[in-house]
Amino acid sequence: MAEIKRRILSLTTGKQIKLFGNSVGIGKTLELGEGYAPNILSSSTGISGEEAPPTVNNPYGLTEAEIMELADYMMSLWLQLKESIRKYGLKDARIFARDSAK
Repeated sequence: MAEIKRRILSLTTGKQIKLFGNSVGIGKTLELGEGYAPNILSSSTGISGEEAPPTVNNPYGLTEAEIMELADYMMSLWLQLKESIRKYGLKDARIFARDSAK
């Protein structure tokens, strides 16, 4: 299974991709990219050198149900991408969903 450690995305094939951030994201057009700004739900620690426990940053005040809804939405996009690749192959641009809001 793929994993991210020290900003390196490692795949089971041995391929490694150096990331600028610490995550990979998917948009509603099913295009992939780095989602390196943890600005919806994240963890932070105290000032360097302090022994403060980590805190949760939730700047939009999202509820547990809202976070679960977002997680379900993101997982559905990943599943749509997998289905599109199965249907069209990796070299066909139809794997991407059209975004009429562009």
